[in-house]
Amino acid sequence: MTEHVLFDHLSEFRKRLIQSLLFVSLVFAVLFIFTDQVFSVLAKPLLQELATGEQLIATDVTAPVFMPLKLDLVVAIFISIPFLLFQLWSFIAPALYKTERKFAVFIVFTSTLLFYLGASFAYFAVFPLIFKFFANMTPTGVAFMPDINQYLDFCLKMFLAFGIAFEVPVLTVLLVKSGATSIEKLKSWRPYIIVGAFIIGMFLTPPDVLSQVLLAVPICILFEVGLILAKIYK
Repeated sequence: MTEHVLFDHLSEFRKRLIQSLLFVSLVFAVLFIFTDQVFSVLAKPLLQELATGEQLIATDVTAPVFMPLKLDLVVAIFISIPFLLFQLWSFIAPALYKTERKFAVFIVFTSTLLFYLGASFAYFAVFPLIFKFFANMTPTGVAFMPDINQYLDFCLKMFLAFGIAFEVPVLTVLLVKSGATSIEKLKSWRPYIIVGAFIIGMFLTPPDVLSQVLLAVPICILFEVGLILAKIYK
């Protein structure tokens, strides 16, 4: 009986995994058709800050081919996150109690939404400011023409940093829900949270004050939002 149940679980997991891979592959195939447009969207915040005659360059021989493919794959996974989480949820939901399922749905939905909001904040609010700052700080006589591979890696790092940073409310709710701490204790930690936010901003963003502030301030605000959500949920 135990072996039969284990086999059923493995079969179900295999089914969910195959569906996830097929979905990501399908999205990747569609994005591959529009590779130029996808790259144009990603490069827009930087390109609009470049001076006339300046452009992105490729210092690696294989970069013009493999960088767009890497970008398409990353964007495909990014778009597929809700579907992937649904597959994961469908696999584990039968093993949860009703109250646990409700809480899990709240956590999954909220964390996904916040991650998308964090990445969107980086693209629409942070990128224009920091790229303008970088372009204006370029010494006279130096052409500001970043490499496409380095630019992609920079963007991915920023998307991940802001996406994770925006998960602060979810982390706050989880800490209170699990009993690891209380709302009153978290409030008393507020000064340390603020200092920690700026330290995190220092390590996860480029070495300029503007980027650090743009990451640290949302973390502090989202911490307060997390306290409110924890109180409501409790």
